Amino acid sequence: MSSTERAVASATEAPTTVKVLVPGEHAMVSLLGTRDELLTVIEAAVDATIHVRGNEITVRAEDPAETDRVVQLFEELVSLLERGQAIDAATVRQTLRMLGAGTEERPSDVLSEALITHRGRTIRPKTLGQKRYLDAVKSSTVTFGIGPAGTGKTYLAMGAAVQALRAKQVNRLILTRPAVEAGERLGFLPGTLHEKIDPYLKPLWDALHDMMEAEELIAHVDRGTIEVAPLAYMRGRTLNDAFIVLDEAQNTTPEQMKMFLTRIGFNSKAVVTGDISQVDLPSGKRSGLRVVRDILDGIDGVSFARLEAGDVVRHHIVQRIVEAYEAYDEAHDEA
Repeated sequence: MSSTERAVASATEAPTTVKVLVPGEHAMVSLLGTRDELLTVIEAAVDATIHVRGNEITVRAEDPAETDRVVQLFEELVSLLERGQAIDAATVRQTLRMLGAGTEERPSDVLSEALITHRGRTIRPKTLGQKRYLDAVKSSTVTFGIGPAGTGKTYLAMGAAVQALRAKQVNRLILTRPAVEAGERLGFLPGTLHEKIDPYLKPLWDALHDMMEAEELIAHVDRGTIEVAPLAYMRGRTLNDAFIVLDEAQNTTPEQMKMFLTRIGFNSKAVVTGDISQVDLPSGKRSGLRVVRDILDGIDGVSFARLEAGDVVRHHIVQRIVEAYEAYDEAHDEA
């Protein structure tokens, strides 16, 4: 039996009314929220009237296409519940966004894919852009994940790396990022070189702590199977049987980018992440991430995944901030 059953009152004349039967005795609470808070989110986002009675949802809209969209929304949400995934407001909004985009992928397929699970929390793609990014990571030797802050490009790359290590697809993880201040200004900071550089690497350590127990992480670091180091430490090495993540790549020069990419050895995979709108290089220096697509686009085994403002998965205000900056930059460029 399918997850929902439709009873169409009128398929040709507007307005149209469709009844959706939701299987499961307690499914309605999970679907609509304990106090109908998810139903409120849905009603605010669609141009339709929704009535709930028992396990039956009646959808009525002037536009038949809108009726069908709302019905599809409920069907996809029910499918997610059947796969054991909890529904929240963000899931509802992402499902609506994907349905509105008219893509071939089903939202329930995208949002139910799991990378790794730690302490009962599953790391998974939360947008279509993130799903396509992960697909590129799986199928390519080198993947460039480019997008604004909050799109999960680094976090998902780290999740894919940990998954590959646990599946014994690689023997070690190497996580690196450029220490932009490692020149003149960094020299004024107190402490040893390690203490000066450590703040630049802390986001990578934080992500690892989210994905594995401290004892497991310490054991990997002691054995050398996980290495977190500044980009400068990659020079002169050949990295075989490794999953390599280069973070904050917008702060590499073209020469540093070439150096990193030529470190990749046999049975290795690399993911390069960055935001070309946040380059911190000194004035006059080009970003290696800005020019690499012109150099490598079309090369077999190399993929470019572009994440957009719609892929932001932090607080919804972050998405609006990113969109506002993008609009400002476009207007400025046109002027």
